[in-house]
Amino acid sequence: MQHTVNPTNTAAGIKACLFDLDGVLVDTAVYHYKAWKRLANSLGFDFTEEQNEHLKGISRAESLNRILAWGNVKKSEAEKLELATLKNNWYVDMISHMTPAEVLAGTVDFLTSVRKDGYLVALGSASKNSGIILEKTNLAHFFDAIVDGNLVSASKPDPEVFLKGAELLGVAPNQCVVFEDAVAGIEAAKRGGMKAIGIGNKNVLTGADMVVSGLDKLTSQDLKRL
Repeated sequence: MQHTVNPTNTAAGIKACLFDLDGVLVDTAVYHYKAWKRLANSLGFDFTEEQNEHLKGISRAESLNRILAWGNVKKSEAEKLELATLKNNWYVDMISHMTPAEVLAGTVDFLTSVRKDGYLVALGSASKNSGIILEKTNLAHFFDAIVDGNLVSASKPDPEVFLKGAELLGVAPNQCVVFEDAVAGIEAAKRGGMKAIGIGNKNVLTGADMVVSGLDKLTSQDLKRL
């Protein structure tokens, strides 16, 4: 099911911040890359960092489909499930050793600032392992709601993950701003009727309302300019 929301003007002003996880708060892309590369190598082909960039914000199942296509490998649905589980086991083993030192620059200060200023905070991530990551990096206490791949089925750019976050926070979509590092995530935010702040390259994240290189370049006061 495709979700699309037409924003209304019934409630002005940003009341909630919805954050993607990987590449915004922490950088787990390297662990995804290592696990996918190990899987590809076990199937007889290689997997590059450039290809890994195309998997940002994409679900595990869709990521596997793309990788198998790149390797020209065909597998049954049962075999795909086994491969996805194997990759995830390797990935979970790696992230279980994460520490707060791996939180991206500015994350703690920005989350502290928006909480202090009264904004509601939710996670909106495709990751099914977000709970482990938030626990290991000591970020879990900042969030009023956590929406991840265990709660939603549609991948970004479908806005389901963000709409669910708004619903759990009890706010309208147009009262939310999404923080995303992926093109698919920015598109999901906009399709959900939300503002979007891109974390990364402004030449790539062209659909965002504002783009910065990291949360260390933002303050809660910047949200008033949206």
